[in-house]
Amino acid sequence: MPRLRRGMSGAVARQAPVARAPAETPPLIEARDLSVRYAHGLALDGISLTIRGGEIVTVVGPNGSGKSTLIKALLGAVPLASGQVIRRPGLRIGYVPQRLGIDATMPLTVGRFLSLPRRRDAAEVSGALTRTGAAGLEDRPIARLSGGQLQRVLLARALLAGPDILILDEPTQGLDQPGAASFYRLIEEVRDETGCAVLMVSHDLHVVMSASDRVICLNHHICCQGSPNHVSEAPEYRALFGEGTGGALALYRHAHDHRHDSGDGHDHHHNHET
Repeated sequence: MPRLRRGMSGAVARQAPVARAPAETPPLIEARDLSVRYAHGLALDGISLTIRGGEIVTVVGPNGSGKSTLIKALLGAVPLASGQVIRRPGLRIGYVPQRLGIDATMPLTVGRFLSLPRRRDAAEVSGALTRTGAAGLEDRPIARLSGGQLQRVLLARALLAGPDILILDEPTQGLDQPGAASFYRLIEEVRDETGCAVLMVSHDLHVVMSASDRVICLNHHICCQGSPNHVSEAPEYRALFGEGTGGALALYRHAHDHRHDSGDGHDHHHNHET
């Protein structure tokens, strides 16, 4: 049965199940035997993967394993040593970078930032910020945002493109664990509401979304992939991260999905994750 949940606009709506693209559907992005070489050697070696509509794929791996390079290769931002990346014609990509350097002396407001490079009207900007839990920040200097606020603003900017796929490179870097878990829940809600695919790099094994359809464990090549449970039990994963990491792939959702009447006249939905 579809469950009720509070949407990002604040309204409570019936949440329909998200239809995943069947395996025979042409992928949004496909990498075929992709390799990237830097001066010090191969950063990626023989990567083959597909991302289909509506699925959430999370990439994990140790520092220096090529996670960010993989994102850049899929975006066409680094040259390939071999192989190819195939994107569906007309594919719309929303990108949230790992970090964004903002000059603190630059008088750039959130509203102006969201109107770059293409001007957006005030209603579009307000709607995107509300959708990502950043309502009311239009006039705030972007250099004065907290880490969590900035990530929500960057996500709002990505969503303004109406993406078929969201690509996020370590979007919770610098956030504490509750902040990271909250951001991951937001990403899940975006996928549920829009049906877009999500490809995300995670640096923190303890807060990988339990909602991921697939986890890819990367160490210059794909060591293993599958459901979070499958990957956390894989010998290749344990060899990289140790035997004590069986629960580290953030199977942090527990069956505590309920509502509270807060006394303010609103029915608040809670989906607890720890």
